[in-house]
Amino acid sequence: MAVRFLIVDDHPLFRDALAVAIQSAYPEAEIVEASSISAAREVLQSGEPFDLLLLDLSMPGTRGFDGLIELRAARPKQPILVVSAHEDPRIIHEAMTCGAAGYISKSVKKADLSEAIQDVMAGLVVLPKGYEPPTADAPSRDTDLAARVASLTRQQLRVLQMVRQGKLNKQIAHELGVGETTVKAHVSEIMRKLNVVSRTQAVIEVARLDYDAILATAVARDDKDGARS
Repeated sequence: MAVRFLIVDDHPLFRDALAVAIQSAYPEAEIVEASSISAAREVLQSGEPFDLLLLDLSMPGTRGFDGLIELRAARPKQPILVVSAHEDPRIIHEAMTCGAAGYISKSVKKADLSEAIQDVMAGLVVLPKGYEPPTADAPSRDTDLAARVASLTRQQLRVLQMVRQGKLNKQIAHELGVGETTVKAHVSEIMRKLNVVSRTQAVIEVARLDYDAILATAVARDDKDGARS
């Protein structure tokens, strides 16, 4: 019986690249593709067996590790190899904590990706070369992050809250009554202030904080400043 793989990635070109890497290691492999978490969940719930699922963390309509957690819940024993552009040790550590069977960067060569797939299929845990678990300096990092979040304007905090809810720029623009270009500008400024490279990383970072308390403080701050002016 041929080995079977499920590729979950919203980019057609990268799905093709993953398929090539799989076929390099398993020429007779059967490959199914899904461009969203919901599509992947439907495939898994149909009962089709897969030897390995390859997942991109940054999928539309999901935030943080929600996609990984959702697919793990749909099929708890399904091995999942995360193939992501994120190389932050904290993200890798969290993905493994959420039950991933391995984690590899999208920037690796095809041969390395094929080897990683074979290793996971053999029951090995695959992690990026040079990976080291995050150190125990979380309190100081959290204090710095909280200060960065507190530096956001009230509108930027609203936008960040909606990003955390998995909403797209178009949806955020509609709810705030502003243009989509304005939302994009807010998201860019949020990422700059938080010193992150993507929406997903912003969500992951902020998840460690008491966001509601920060938002309430910002509202009180703005109200107080408004009363003074």
